[in-house]
Amino acid sequence: MKTIVPLKTPKPAAAPRAADLRHGGQVLVDQLAIRGVERVFSVPGESFLPVLDGLVGSGIRNIVCRQEGGAAMMAEADGKMTGEPGVLFVTRGPGASNASAGLHVARHDSTPMVVFVGQVPRGQRDRDAFQEVDMKAFLAPVAKWTAEVDDAARLPEYIDRAFRLAVSGRPGPVVLSLPEDMLHDEVDVPDRPDDAFYTSPEGSTFAELVIHQIERSHRPLIIAGGPGWSAEASANLARFAEALDLPVAVPFRRQDYMDNRHPNYIGDLGVGMNPALGDAVRQADLIVALGTRLGDITTGSYKLLSVAHPGKRIIQVHPDPDEIGKVYPVQLPFVAEAPVVLAKLARAVKPRSDKRQWTADYRAAYEKWTRPKETPGALKLEQVIAWLSENLPDDAILTNGAGNYAAWLHRYYQFKRFGTQLAPTSGSMGYGLPAAIAAKLRHPERVVVALAGDGCFQMTCNELSTAVQHGAAPIVLVVNNGRYGTIRMHQEKTFPGRVSGTDLANPDFPALARAYGGFGERVERTEDFAGAFVRAQASGRLAVLELVVDPEALSAGMTLSETREVGLKR
Repeated sequence: MKTIVPLKTPKPAAAPRAADLRHGGQVLVDQLAIRGVERVFSVPGESFLPVLDGLVGSGIRNIVCRQEGGAAMMAEADGKMTGEPGVLFVTRGPGASNASAGLHVARHDSTPMVVFVGQVPRGQRDRDAFQEVDMKAFLAPVAKWTAEVDDAARLPEYIDRAFRLAVSGRPGPVVLSLPEDMLHDEVDVPDRPDDAFYTSPEGSTFAELVIHQIERSHRPLIIAGGPGWSAEASANLARFAEALDLPVAVPFRRQDYMDNRHPNYIGDLGVGMNPALGDAVRQADLIVALGTRLGDITTGSYKLLSVAHPGKRIIQVHPDPDEIGKVYPVQLPFVAEAPVVLAKLARAVKPRSDKRQWTADYRAAYEKWTRPKETPGALKLEQVIAWLSENLPDDAILTNGAGNYAAWLHRYYQFKRFGTQLAPTSGSMGYGLPAAIAAKLRHPERVVVALAGDGCFQMTCNELSTAVQHGAAPIVLVVNNGRYGTIRMHQEKTFPGRVSGTDLANPDFPALARAYGGFGERVERTEDFAGAFVRAQASGRLAVLELVVDPEALSAGMTLSETREVGLKR
């Protein structure tokens, strides 16, 4: 079990200034001032003149050195003495090369350090311009993280992440490459405040702090995801949510972390999410992120929460300190596995006497969202998934890969127990069948159902041989619409009516299953599915049911024609 360690509280820094029009160099220096930086070490270069301009009158002392290697070693020593990142500015090419010796020291000595390197203008990259070096590649071996900032408006975000990474986990040097012209750009962007650490009352535990924050909020939301979960953790999540009547959402393909029938469960923040759930994220005044990274899918491509100014307090628990506050500012961070923290929360919480209308409203929105919306064709996938949800055992394991077909599963199937969903959050095609084989080998007594599109299935359908050879008998549902449906959906939205590279020539899927010694059947009508499934299960063998869907049933939300119409209106 990991030791639970709160992140280090930094010393008070200058208050963030309001947004106004500033060049990139000034934005950068203002971020340093907010973080309480007292001095920087540098060898000046023309590649970062706006930074030198921003330092004028900033109160930050610029220690101008004679050679970049010495400057880097001074910054490293400063970081070693204070425990806060030493800050270094050097120019591109020869300057960065000289500085690398000091970065090497910081990397091996685990010294926090933030290094800013001037770079050639963006329009000159990859032309072997004067003193040009690919900084990300060149300094990566001696840095924890290297990045290049292409947009001055993102400087607060990058700098915030750089300072966090430099001190989190094993400390070390972090490098930001700064294109010269980017620093001259004038932008209107708010500063990223350095308020990411909550000052705890004397003697308070982290669990007490979390509960205190929840009780003082009006619209709290739990987002529970990430690694290390178990059935016990799932039970603790339900117990904690019940006690404080908290709405619980889960990230993409983590739906088995909480019984979907539970009155506090309000849905998954996945691809094609319920718009009402997205509204809950926007309207929440407190987000308790338990194990989740708050990545792009969970946050709707970072649009549900503003990166620059989320407008809400965020508590984040994650076992990797480098992930905490990686994108969003966090007010109460904690380095730990979410299940460990949940166990403490479940023990510490005292049930509240009243119910939150906030929770009831979003539970009602979830229940409305999961009522099947009719799609075209004789075989309606929403009815098939509803049948599976109602008739499969609670411990049945469902697997899937990538494709629009999975949206029906995510929307209409209710996962009842932990450990019943196997699906790649990476969106990898071909995952469903191999995962189902592994699941059936591990749990031969349980029902295992793989869902795959016709394109997804053919990525790994040769593994049917593996299933037969080793006696694994999952039931595979191949949703056949004759195309790469997800790509076709995006194609129709972007280039409506111009079909290219998305149609598929498919084999006889049931015959393929039979060729491997399994059971195979083609299903073309909704009313025929239940009987086919029962026959597949009764066969006791690997089974493939081909579900022939209407090509118009492009997604769970829109038909092909509707999608094309949206594209034509753009």
